[in-house]
Amino acid sequence: MFNDEVAYYFDGSMVGLLSCVFRAFQFKELQVRLCLNDAAQHGLFADKIEVSNNEQHAERVWSALQKKLSSSSLKQFYFASLSESLDAYQHLFNYCIYVFTSHFSVEKDYSNPSVLAIAQWTKKVGREKHRMEAFIRFKKTKDELFLSLVRPDFNVLPLIQPHFKRRYQDQRWLIYDEKRKFGLYYDLQEIHEVSLEASEVDRNLKNGMSQSFQLELDEQEVLYDQLWKDYFKSVNITERQNIKLHVQYLPKRYWRYLNEKLMEY
Repeated sequence: MFNDEVAYYFDGSMVGLLSCVFRAFQFKELQVRLCLNDAAQHGLFADKIEVSNNEQHAERVWSALQKKLSSSSLKQFYFASLSESLDAYQHLFNYCIYVFTSHFSVEKDYSNPSVLAIAQWTKKVGREKHRMEAFIRFKKTKDELFLSLVRPDFNVLPLIQPHFKRRYQDQRWLIYDEKRKFGLYYDLQEIHEVSLEASEVDRNLKNGMSQSFQLELDEQEVLYDQLWKDYFKSVNITERQNIKLHVQYLPKRYWRYLNEKLMEY
């Protein structure tokens, strides 16, 4: 199917994606299939090219996009890139080709598959951002650090950090993405990217049961955690439960991160 196409292999980062766009115009290879470096698609393409990250090339492409696109379209581009989906990367690449080869604005041309797809990916990532802002729960440790381990569908930690910095500006907090193995730590002044071994914090990380932190928690945290569970149980009316609707608004993948939800197997 792809035998006549050139395949660019890259690392899935924004810099890598923009480096691919730069190379496409540099060598006039506008019909390109993007592949991730670890993809097992070798042999399907006539030409297989590994594209290394190049900050200067990426900056030149991004600067050119800033001249061609509105701020809202640039925001959509960024949101879609955080989906970490190869489908989204391909559409972003195709979109860049469309933007730079057109003599008119293409931002609202939803008849173009890539313009439409980017809008759809933006909605998906934006929805996950809002869910994380709503569902993230912190646990207060003995040393007064508010800690939360999460596993969002998309890489939304960069998007939610302004929300939590505004809301909890007088508290030290750490939000850690178990899947992507990085976190955001706020030290009352700045936000830093950190890494840790999540399984050493949550003993139930691998079995999917409700979180069980191995860190020493603040005494008040333990008390209020139990009070909240008791309250949730007392107001729950079994006869009026609508599980289907409940799961629609609160997907099960979030349950193990909520202290009122007891996940047991």
